[in-house]
Amino acid sequence: MLEGGVLMSRPASERDYMGSRIIRVSKKRQITIPLKYYEALDLGDQVECSLENGAIVIRPLRRTDDEFSVEILKELVSKGFSGDELVREFEAARYRVRKAVDRLLEEVDRIADGTQSSACFDDIFNPEA
Repeated sequence: MLEGGVLMSRPASERDYMGSRIIRVSKKRQITIPLKYYEALDLGDQVECSLENGAIVIRPLRRTDDEFSVEILKELVSKGFSGDELVREFEAARYRVRKAVDRLLEEVDRIADGTQSSACFDDIFNPEA
């Protein structure tokens, strides 16, 4: 509902649920995305999740193999690599980046499952505290 140029949200009991669904949150804080949403967005095995204006927002995660390619190439060129040597170094660096990202994602999964604790702000930025 639009009032004076501001979008006003109605209480849940007044909303039209044709385009939305109420879903259950498990004891492990897990949800099941309704199939029609999953298929409509062509979701894979990972999504981006953020907290925006008091709402959890879930977006499709679109990653490509060349996500870090420009940065990798800039660094290698600045180090003087060219030709076949540049190609070999690029492939090796891209492999290392993929492995590092995979390890981070595995760690995130363990934290989400509760099998590993996560670091807090002070652990990272104030280790003497």
